Amino acid sequence: MDRLAIPVVAVLSWVAVAHAQPTTSPSAAPPTAAPAKPARAAKPGVAPPASLPVVGETLPLEGTASWPKLDWLYDVPSPSDAAGRVVIHWFCAPKAQACPDDLARIVTLRETGRVYVVAYVNGTKPQALKLDPIRESEGVGRGTVAYGRGATKLMKDLAVTGPASVVVDVDGKVQLVTTGATPAELDARDAKVNAAIAGIKDYVSSSEGPKEVKPGEKFQLSIAIKLASWLKYSAKSPMEMTLTVPPDIKCDATTLKGEQLKVADRQLTATVNCTGAHGIYEARGELRFGYDAPNGSTGIGAESARWKFEVK
Repeated sequence: MDRLAIPVVAVLSWVAVAHAQPTTSPSAAPPTAAPAKPARAAKPGVAPPASLPVVGETLPLEGTASWPKLDWLYDVPSPSDAAGRVVIHWFCAPKAQACPDDLARIVTLRETGRVYVVAYVNGTKPQALKLDPIRESEGVGRGTVAYGRGATKLMKDLAVTGPASVVVDVDGKVQLVTTGATPAELDARDAKVNAAIAGIKDYVSSSEGPKEVKPGEKFQLSIAIKLASWLKYSAKSPMEMTLTVPPDIKCDATTLKGEQLKVADRQLTATVNCTGAHGIYEARGELRFGYDAPNGSTGIGAESARWKFEVK
């Protein structure tokens, strides 16, 4: 009996241990979820595809950073030549039937002298020459033409075939974007360009003086000229103000030159101090000056003013 008891106890112990073990092996446990892969970061320094600007945006003369590298028939776009002009970015392709007709319109606008054309031709150099609105020496300083792979990629990114135009004013702001080629659309673009040209002012003048003063009381007569942002006063042309007044009006000067004229922030101001006896008077002043453009050209300006006042 004692010999049989030992195996029975051993068997019972083995059964208890077996029941205490898990019913499945660790290798059969459900796999844990794999961690999600992080989103791929954008490559540094890679610009997004180019897109058409909208009205009111600023568009640099050379386009935005997203525009591809371009090949040019002439020089790269020149800020000094484009200063003070309406810029037309013009897109066309040799296979676009409306492009030759619109080319004639663009040339007409360029010939106003107040338009700078940056053309983009989706084609080879010989094809670009056929759609060239600059026409070599005929339009020197009035624009340039891009062609080849860069122009093709740019027009693909912008989703334009041609003719298409982006009109930019003298302050670099987009005024109009056209992608159609109907006569009505092209007429509207040309009208917008001509209106922008009409609004260009190299300078504006103003004058100040009293309407009424007391006898013996000192008063001022002044003329001011404000140049456009792309211009500066020329040292090559003398600045001078001349004043004509009746004999009973006495002024500290009737001619102002050099340091007697004040120049600050593109504004030229000429001021004289006067007094007078009883009466109704009229005085006249004329201010002459010169100004330089970024392309090296010089303009001559002359503005006059009349003052009517009473001393009583």
